[in-house]
Amino acid sequence: MNTTPSRTTTPSTTTPPAGTTDPAEGSADAVTEEATAKDSLVKDPAKGSTTDSPAKDPATEDATGTPSDAADSGTAPDDLSGQADDDDALEPDPFEEARHGVGAGAAAVVSAALGVVALTGAWTGRVAAERETLIGQIQTSGGGSAAQQISEIYGDAWHTTALVNGVFAVLALLVGVFVLVRPAFGAPSDRPQPTWVRAVATAGVALGVLGVLISAGMYFDLFVSLPTAGAPAGG
Repeated sequence: MNTTPSRTTTPSTTTPPAGTTDPAEGSADAVTEEATAKDSLVKDPAKGSTTDSPAKDPATEDATGTPSDAADSGTAPDDLSGQADDDDALEPDPFEEARHGVGAGAAAVVSAALGVVALTGAWTGRVAAERETLIGQIQTSGGGSAAQQISEIYGDAWHTTALVNGVFAVLALLVGVFVLVRPAFGAPSDRPQPTWVRAVATAGVALGVLGVLISAGMYFDLFVSLPTAGAPAGG
């Protein structure tokens, strides 16, 4: 029998000398440095190369924006407000359009009304005719021939009525012509004369011309002559 006690061997845990590096720790450090280097490299999809600049966060870039974008956003409201002011300046004023042509329209209506009065007669003509009739009666009350009575009582009243109607016709003609020629000789306007104003003024001119012709025919006895008294029958 072997009476010598058995020996157990234990692994020696010796400390490496100073200045040396543990192989396990060195490999771990190398792997960490390589991973950090790969993270720091950013690959450019357009060029297919890597750059050392860190990757930019799209959300951060969109939030901050560029100086040009900020300038555009700052000047956009000013441009819109200026365009709105220009549109307001070019837009016609409805009140200004309503006032345009009021005077000319009123004058055209007056011209047409005067033309109608010249053709139908007015109360002034009737009053003037009655006055001439009364004057003729007074003048012939003391005696006079039949021809003199016809002329003083009937003829003067007829001519006075024609004269008054002719005055209204001339006024209608003058006012209508003034309305039609006013844009040519007056201050220049950026808006043309309304169509209805020209139409009514033209009607006034036509009625005025017709009234002048009729009044002239009445005054000079062109249409009908004064009645004449017959010679007394001899006895």
